[in-house]
Amino acid sequence: MEKEGENIVTKELLESYRSKKAEIAELQYKLNHLNDGDAMIGNDTIFDYRSGYPMPQAVVGVDWGKVNRTTERYEDKIEELTKECEEIEEFIEAIPDSITRRIFRLHYIDGISQKNVAKMVHLERSGVCKKISNFLQLSTNSTNSIL
Repeated sequence: MEKEGENIVTKELLESYRSKKAEIAELQYKLNHLNDGDAMIGNDTIFDYRSGYPMPQAVVGVDWGKVNRTTERYEDKIEELTKECEEIEEFIEAIPDSITRRIFRLHYIDGISQKNVAKMVHLERSGVCKKISNFLQLSTNSTNSIL
């Protein structure tokens, strides 16, 4: 999301917020149930030299290397998604206008439709759409003028 000091928040990024929150919950569930079932069971072949020459034998058990790699991958992804969600939340909370901030919070964070948000803030649906578009346009222009 951040590129060389920029903090550009786009409509697409805002719309991805709820999906990222859902993915965090899914990954947490997977982490909590990682050892359920036999997904982390692995097998290997070892050589038994007790008789003087190698006799291959199968060994079955938990593949702790796979468990550790999977755990680390899930935790890294959760951390990345959490950071992105926090940046979106900070962007929304930094909006100076109360109505615009409420519109962004209700629509993008809470997932309420523009029609219902309009009823809640006593505007027409088109007014909600215009507030979103105007603020994102203003935000993008101010970021570009700083660069």
